[in-house]
Amino acid sequence: MIRHIEFANIHNFRDVGGYPTRDGRTVRWQRLYRADSLGWLAGDDLVTFQALNVRTVIDLRHPFEVEKNGRVPESDGLDYRNLPIEGRRWDLVAFDDRLDVARYLADRYLEVTEDGVDNLRTAVETISRSGSAPVVVHCAAGKDRTGLLTAIILSLVGVADEDIIHDYALTGLATERFITSWQRRNPNVARWPGFGAAPAEAMRLFLADLTARHGSVGNYCTDVLQVEVGIIEELQNSLLSATDPISAG
Repeated sequence: MIRHIEFANIHNFRDVGGYPTRDGRTVRWQRLYRADSLGWLAGDDLVTFQALNVRTVIDLRHPFEVEKNGRVPESDGLDYRNLPIEGRRWDLVAFDDRLDVARYLADRYLEVTEDGVDNLRTAVETISRSGSAPVVVHCAAGKDRTGLLTAIILSLVGVADEDIIHDYALTGLATERFITSWQRRNPNVARWPGFGAAPAEAMRLFLADLTARHGSVGNYCTDVLQVEVGIIEELQNSLLSATDPISAG
């Protein structure tokens, strides 16, 4: 199976399948994808996307980002949901480059778990429905908001923290292309030191912080997001298989 799906104008589109769970099952391939902005889909890229037979797109960006950079093209049978989860805007001006980028990112992710409760719950519930798959979760770069939601989903179905951290850090393979593309569209805009970065330590810190605060990612979902246990079971039934191979291209 292929994890990284090649597009000309989308740089961080990948399948979240193949990870083993603690109970011996495996995350199914071609059920859940994560990506950067789908507003650039056109031409051959759109043909590649349509071949995936995606049924649901969860766009975690703010509405103003959607208006500025576009959304996935409409098509019959495609359920598009704009579910922004970021509340507080990042104060990049105040970022001290003497600080650790991973620590800064983890702190922002923890804020999202406080501010984005309603839409995070809706996103989890949407992904849990078998009729929603295949699902694509995306934001602008496909690493921060997308990485957070993907981490929650993988944790809920029983994927180990180290595999969740590994999946998050795979964004690093797309960083150079993403930055080059972004600079071409924004030639006179300065970048902060962590722009495009997805250090493994950021996800490791975030998962540790969320666990320290709530006892576990699962507790956060049931206690704060108010996700019902039945929804988590539906999520596992939808995404997990005991027979899929644990491999990736």
